[in-house]
Amino acid sequence: MADSGVTTRYWDCCKPSCAWNDKAQVSEPVRTCNKQDQWFSPRDPNRQSACNGGDAFTCSNNSPWAVNDQLAYGFAAAKLVGKGEKEWCCACYELTFTSTSIRGKKMIVQVTNTGGDLNNNQFDLAIPGGGVGGFPQGCAAQFNSAYMGNAYGGYTSRDQCNILPAGQFCSACFFRFDWFQNADNPAVHFREVSCPRAMIDRTGCGKWN
Repeated sequence: MADSGVTTRYWDCCKPSCAWNDKAQVSEPVRTCNKQDQWFSPRDPNRQSACNGGDAFTCSNNSPWAVNDQLAYGFAAAKLVGKGEKEWCCACYELTFTSTSIRGKKMIVQVTNTGGDLNNNQFDLAIPGGGVGGFPQGCAAQFNSAYMGNAYGGYTSRDQCNILPAGQFCSACFFRFDWFQNADNPAVHFREVSCPRAMIDRTGCGKWN
């Protein structure tokens, strides 16, 4: 049985909430990266977020990619009715878009973050260049104060993605204008599913049911 929800987009570079210890029964918390976008070695879930003066950032591989024309994988912050972080941290959900030009396409997202400003049943899709929201300091620190677009919504053209570092930051930004067709906050039906191995390999976080 699918529930109805909404989506938005963001990328604030901050350490995700599910990267801290003891959020849920998981194999390990979501991994974070240094300013150079490399996993810390050794890994330390207690590293402070770059948005609070620390050096832990969201890794670029926690961004979306197309599996085929109709299916994509990605990551999101979420707030779900009747659930908390112990239920949604590192859980995966299949989103079926029900509005805009991508109606009918599907995206499987792993929840890596909690949005304190989100509404019920809202998935804030993690897309580089998607807007820093109320936390501009993270990307300012990682990208040396490069232009990040509108606080809510981010870049307005595909060409602006080239402001981001080459690699997954840039390619995931392109994803928004290509596979995602620059859809603006499409509605979804969603249901919990098993996480694809490819997604767990990126975050290091598998959820125990």
